[in-house]
Amino acid sequence: MKYYDEFVNWLNKHLSKDIPTNILAINFNLYESSEQTYDIQMTGSDEFDEEDEDWACNTVFSTDEDLFVISRTDDISEWWQGLIFISALVQKYLESGMYAEKLKSYKAVGIGFVDGDIDILYRSN
Repeated sequence: MKYYDEFVNWLNKHLSKDIPTNILAINFNLYESSEQTYDIQMTGSDEFDEEDEDWACNTVFSTDEDLFVISRTDDISEWWQGLIFISALVQKYLESGMYAEKLKSYKAVGIGFVDGDIDILYRSN
């Protein structure tokens, strides 16, 4: 899968660090850059309410300006194509990534463009 190895390296770098213990959920914020890229930021929130997507706005952890960048190509030129593609990267990591269990220890893992809806990719039992 294109970009997966680089995404894994970026995600492992951040997940290997100490993350505040009060985090309840992780979100992958997506941005459409003027540079024709999709930029990904991982954040953690001490709130989670699936009925109120503002939970992701209460950020207590973030990769800040260390964004993972994916160039737009013909097959992911539309925002929804980018969302599907990046969601697949995160899903694959949740299945087999080095720190997948750490991600799954939170109530939820979400993904979405900062000005749009959040899709929940993982919910804890």
